[in-house]
Amino acid sequence: MRSLWLETHDPAEIPSATMPAGISYDVAIVGAGLTGLSTAVMLARAGKRVIVLEARSVGAVATGNTTAKLTLLQGTRLSDIRSRHSLETARAYVAAHVEAQHWLLEECSRQGVPVQRRPATTYATTAEGAETVREEWETARELGLAAAFARTTELPFPVTGAVSLEDQAQFHPLQVLTALARELRSLGGILVEGVRVRAVGRSGPFTLDTTRGEVRADRLVLATGSTVLDRSGHAERVTAHRSYAMTYRVPAGAWRPHGMHISADAPDRTLRSVPVGGEELLLVGGGDHVVGRAESPRRILEEIHDWTRGLVPGAERTHSWAAQDYHSASGLPLVGELPGSEGTIVAATGFAKWGMTGGVAAALAMTGLLEGTAPAWHPELQRGAGASALAAGASMTAQVGAHLAAGWAQAELQALPAQAPAEGDGVVGRSGGRPVGVSTVQGRTCAVSGVCTHLGGVLRWNDAERSWDCPLHGSRFAADGTRLEGPAVDDLAQVPRPR
Repeated sequence: MRSLWLETHDPAEIPSATMPAGISYDVAIVGAGLTGLSTAVMLARAGKRVIVLEARSVGAVATGNTTAKLTLLQGTRLSDIRSRHSLETARAYVAAHVEAQHWLLEECSRQGVPVQRRPATTYATTAEGAETVREEWETARELGLAAAFARTTELPFPVTGAVSLEDQAQFHPLQVLTALARELRSLGGILVEGVRVRAVGRSGPFTLDTTRGEVRADRLVLATGSTVLDRSGHAERVTAHRSYAMTYRVPAGAWRPHGMHISADAPDRTLRSVPVGGEELLLVGGGDHVVGRAESPRRILEEIHDWTRGLVPGAERTHSWAAQDYHSASGLPLVGELPGSEGTIVAATGFAKWGMTGGVAAALAMTGLLEGTAPAWHPELQRGAGASALAAGASMTAQVGAHLAAGWAQAELQALPAQAPAEGDGVVGRSGGRPVGVSTVQGRTCAVSGVCTHLGGVLRWNDAERSWDCPLHGSRFAADGTRLEGPAVDDLAQVPRPR
């Protein structure tokens, strides 16, 4: 599964470099998605010597798998935040995202990145959903957004209500990352792909231990989706969610959306159009679930595909992919200095699927913190994130504990079958007194440790993406044990195949 964005982008356009030796930097940034590269450009503009270290390739994880909507209307997020926090906190959230949207649109304009200005709509198809949509509309108006309520939309099915916001934006996210990487290079910054940070000290100045040698830097930014290195407790304060997207070529004259649409009730769906290669594709997404806790992600994909084919008969799927997003216990992003780092490490996570504005807002906040001039809205968001996190965090911890115990119990009870799994299948069971995962992918059967290298969760096979997923904090590994994403930093150990 590989996204349309990654498939329609030439990696050679990214100005990456080889790992330099013997150079010290003002700031090292871990992660080259939108958050990391935006932060790098902001700091480089301020005259800082910056290096960005990316374990895979630019945009390989969150940004390269987004639906790429740059909008202030975000499903029902505003009313959710308002129901859990003060009016001042909700206003600070909107102020942060307004500033982030403006910054990124200005960057796209300066760099010549194509942007489509489209209305954003949150719609409902049930009576209960209509009430939710109306609450979102009222909240958006209370927070100063010129949202409108309607009972009809351009969608080819009836709705019970919809809230919309004009003049929002969509784009190709890899084109945005390419522009940021080029600007970073022009400002003297360094971007290195294929290098993983394995360890750092408690506070700066740092000597980072990486897979390509050491890197020295005074400050450190962690922009890795889920905060790696277990310094912040962020992994225990967020829940990792996985959702899916597909693009379709539709028959001539068939319906395509002009605006960007997202549902407020079941089934969870997002729809937008994608101009690429001289044609307009249909993008459909949905199927949200906690990582490692779905019975069959493949079945979720099939449900989305069947729904789309019912919506637009004759639609031909061109690409299919998945995204991973992190939801915090407080409902607000976690952005700020890490405890014990004396202000030398800043990190960001918890954008809850709205990383196009959320990632840039985090970059503005982290740059401000490192420069001593944090945005005016940041302290209120930090206060809000901490105020309600305790009780919600306790609930998250209880769920994690239950899945930890259940996973080990199942692995202990279930012996691995003697025969190899069928193509595309994987199973976890007991072998030699420990959980072992065995899978067969492209004709190759691999046996790996069935225990996550982060905090010891027993892994579960993802039958859509053919990966080992951890139900505790969302770490994911390829069939051969290679780490893909999440808070884990080490690969799974390969073990002898049970006979």
